[in-house]
Amino acid sequence: MVEKTYPAGLWPSLAEPFRNFGTRMADWLAPASDASTDGEAYRITMELPGVEEKDIDVSVHEGMITVKGEKSSSREDKGDTWFFSERQYGSFSRTFRVPADAQAEKVDAHLKDGVLTISIPKKGPEAASNAKVPIRKG
Repeated sequence: MVEKTYPAGLWPSLAEPFRNFGTRMADWLAPASDASTDGEAYRITMELPGVEEKDIDVSVHEGMITVKGEKSSSREDKGDTWFFSERQYGSFSRTFRVPADAQAEKVDAHLKDGVLTISIPKKGPEAASNAKVPIRKG
């Protein structure tokens, strides 16, 4: 009998398929989102069908906007000889970096028809211009 040996680190791990399972599951539950900008603001839109306003938390901390929430949906159908019931539950979290020229203190969020729109106004041109720095004596 010939025993096959593998150099260290080349033997496939039995746990490999499950290594990133939590990340993949979180991505599956994370709502689809789009980011855009125009001359006045940055906008993030997220698809949140069936999610109520009370189940969504939008926060700004250290230059990051985080949207957290809880998805829950259920469906039941009945017939004379059959019954169908389906439920989906799970929490989600998405984080976005606030651009340097945005006014993070003026973030606005609006939920309509299952779409969350987050607007972050841009700073005006006067805020981005150079300012003279006085030189102190002594």
